[in-house]
Amino acid sequence: MRVRLPKITIWRAIFAAIMLSGLYATYLRIFYGLGGSTNLSDRFPWGVWIAFDVLCGVGLAAGGFTLVAVVHIFAIERYKPILRPAILTAFLGYSLVVVALLFDLGRPDRLWHPLVMWNPHSVMFEVAWCVTLYTTVLFLEFLPMVLERFGWHQPLEWIHNISVPLMIAGVLLSTLHQSSLGSLFLIVPAKMYPLWYSPTLPAMFYISAIGVGLAMTIFESWHSSRAFGRALELPLLASMGRVLAVLMSGYLWLRFLDLAHRHVLGLLLVNRPETWLFFLEIALMAIPAMLLFQKRIRLQPGALYACAVMVIFGFVANRLNVGVTALESGSGTSYVPRWSEIAVTLSIVAAGFAIFRLIAEYFPVFEAPAGGQPLLVAEKESEEESVPVG
Repeated sequence: MRVRLPKITIWRAIFAAIMLSGLYATYLRIFYGLGGSTNLSDRFPWGVWIAFDVLCGVGLAAGGFTLVAVVHIFAIERYKPILRPAILTAFLGYSLVVVALLFDLGRPDRLWHPLVMWNPHSVMFEVAWCVTLYTTVLFLEFLPMVLERFGWHQPLEWIHNISVPLMIAGVLLSTLHQSSLGSLFLIVPAKMYPLWYSPTLPAMFYISAIGVGLAMTIFESWHSSRAFGRALELPLLASMGRVLAVLMSGYLWLRFLDLAHRHVLGLLLVNRPETWLFFLEIALMAIPAMLLFQKRIRLQPGALYACAVMVIFGFVANRLNVGVTALESGSGTSYVPRWSEIAVTLSIVAAGFAIFRLIAEYFPVFEAPAGGQPLLVAEKESEEESVPVG
């Protein structure tokens, strides 16, 4: 008898270590509460679980609504081969954001309260409803992959019949809450460092989310091509890189225009940690934007991937600066995440990668190279060793 056993690799060992530490951190969170498992306090109640897991998580999943709009609303069909992976990434991203909220909320059992206890004057209420509805839309957009896998044609036809209004609703909902996440910080102007507080935060959050959504699509496509032995859709990704360059350039221009309009450019000359973190954030976005204007850079897979990674890190730096750095100066306290906070965050990210790979192996996520039915990665020859047992 021969059974397939997974090879033990360094990456699988790291994954196991991350998940074990995350499980222990979850135990601490459940039995010792926020006070016993985090460095959060009444003076600084939002930490890495909000700044990274939520603010970054929602933005990094923006590739779904961006490509849905491009392919199905603007009818640019040539991007269809990379649409399904983007939808899967978005669905997993939003699902894991909900998981992260269960850790951050003092009473996670009341997560459902905004759905029945309405407060239409609250930005959080609008974000909660939009995220809930958009996650539902993403599930319905992901569902055809499941229905195709099991050959359930009648439900698949029902989904196709409502696909157009569904996708329009998804784009509208995502637009609303991507910008509303920035609106959350408009109510605390005196508590934020001026380099990041701005009345234009909703627009900045929305524009940067579209940009990082494109970068995440390049990131995911590059890793999928290596993990599953697929050809990289380089012409599509290169054209996406050009759009990303324009988008990031416009975003940075608006950032500095806003600083000048609010007369805070002088803060860039002040030798403070906030200044250097601001320059780091800007550099991580400006360098790839300049590089991606060059065609030879866009047509080199490694260079294109590196630029996408820099944009992603720049986006993460921005959200961490808004959610942590900017608020530290106003709160009069300092915040350094406890190891358990980092462990939970890393385990959520690692789980996202693992679930994506699992779904991609057994469900039709990728389009066939020359049209036809989407491919199942699991139908290819397995790379795992067969080990005789017994």
